[in-house]
Amino acid sequence: MALAIFTSDRFADHLTPPGHPERVERAEVMQVVASEFRRRGGSVVEPRPAVDEELARIHDREYLGLIRETAGRATALDPDTFTSPDTYDTALLAAGAVLAGVDHVLDAGEGTRALAMVRPPGHHAERNRAMGFCLFNNVAVGAAHARARGLSRVAVVDYDVHHGNGTQGAFYDDPAVLFISSHQYPFYPGTGAADEIGLGRGVGFTVNFALEAGATDADYERVYAAVAAMLRQFRPELILLSAGFDAHMDDPLGGMRVTTPQFGRLTALVGAVADECSSGRVVAVTEGGYDLKALASSLRGVIDVLDGSTTLDDLPVPGGDARRARASLDAVRPHLNRFWTI
Repeated sequence: MALAIFTSDRFADHLTPPGHPERVERAEVMQVVASEFRRRGGSVVEPRPAVDEELARIHDREYLGLIRETAGRATALDPDTFTSPDTYDTALLAAGAVLAGVDHVLDAGEGTRALAMVRPPGHHAERNRAMGFCLFNNVAVGAAHARARGLSRVAVVDYDVHHGNGTQGAFYDDPAVLFISSHQYPFYPGTGAADEIGLGRGVGFTVNFALEAGATDADYERVYAAVAAMLRQFRPELILLSAGFDAHMDDPLGGMRVTTPQFGRLTALVGAVADECSSGRVVAVTEGGYDLKALASSLRGVIDVLDGSTTLDDLPVPGGDARRARASLDAVRPHLNRFWTI
């Protein structure tokens, strides 16, 4: 597999108040990991900023103007989401990194993958609202870009501990984009129940695996066997992965018990479907993950999977009870059995 990482040291220019979990040290971790990848011969690419035409596929133009007005200023967009003087330009780069990743995998041929290591994260950002540390919905902008380039089936998989409400909302009535999320529930932002399955022509193309706090590697393994089964039935031409690491057992915000190797397995399970259905094309984008050591180790594991250094067979299958996964699957099936074999 050929992997390119899209990132920039400018992601450290987005500043948050003291004590905020989405702190500048996260960008520093990303740069260390990117430098390691570069030293072993990997491709690390400086992203370009997104432009309004690309962002407006997901966000209202009035909202884009509101965020543009924060340039050069420190503002509070909500109780959790802040800007600093350079945040606007940084957020444009974050979305642009995903756009560049999509272009790269579509243009470079079979077996190409991309990782956008960015901040601020994006999956909570709604059409006209910043929230949950997010300004622009980076992964949704990337999915819309892939559709604009002519793809007819795009999948977005989100294993962040929080539900990707903004991504869900962007495609809730769209059968061309399959959105699958696994997340702690109930938890911020309060969305992502099992009966949220889409609207109109999009019914059945939103899937929410709501997991009780305390879910383990075994729970995630069971859920992602179902995720892989649905992806194979959908046969996406591209898979985008919202790779948040705040389900890690050491994360200060989440209440899950996922270990570092399991993030590699989840990525590999998704990648195996991409190999079968999508010419290997995967674009992963960072979301949450607020323990710095866990963020670094999880990123390294995901990179090794994406570039083929580590395969699914190299990662042990977790054992143990998966009762939280069973409960989540039991909640989903009545709503989705007529659309998917789970």
